[in-house]
Amino acid sequence: MIKEDEITSVGKLLKTHALKGELNMMLDIDPDYLEEGNPAILDIDGIFVPFYADSVRTKGTFSYLVKFEGIDSEIEAKKLVNKTVYALRGPLKEFMLDNYDEEFALYDDLLGYTIVDTATGVIGKVVEIDTNTENELFIVETPEGNTVYIPLTEDFIEKIDEDNKTITMHLPEGLLDLN
Repeated sequence: MIKEDEITSVGKLLKTHALKGELNMMLDIDPDYLEEGNPAILDIDGIFVPFYADSVRTKGTFSYLVKFEGIDSEIEAKKLVNKTVYALRGPLKEFMLDNYDEEFALYDDLLGYTIVDTATGVIGKVVEIDTNTENELFIVETPEGNTVYIPLTEDFIEKIDEDNKTITMHLPEGLLDLN
């Protein structure tokens, strides 16, 4: 049985496509993950169920047409519309490390980490990560209880220390004043 702490959100099924069970899917990860036999996990009546892709093809920048095994009609596909697509954390992290040859942390894994700026010191703890815009943001709560928005970009990140749960960043001067 798949548990909620074993998965992370990677996309959403938007609508059906044609009559043979294909679905239009927004995906935040490389579609090769699904094409390599890894399951898309969907919440079906409170149970996390794996679905395996027969095919995945590009429709736009982050939009794909997916055909799942066993979903062979528009009626069956309609039951999956508006479902969040999840991936198993372990296989996804392994896939990312194998395919991108760089240190990789799932965004959800960074929640609770302390952001430390090389110039100003401790900024606060990551309470949320906003991936809804083109520029992804760390949403950080300062020790004073204020909320600060920091762009989540490799250009600013110097080090992620998993043992101490810190993210050391070199932020541009004045960035924190914008908040």
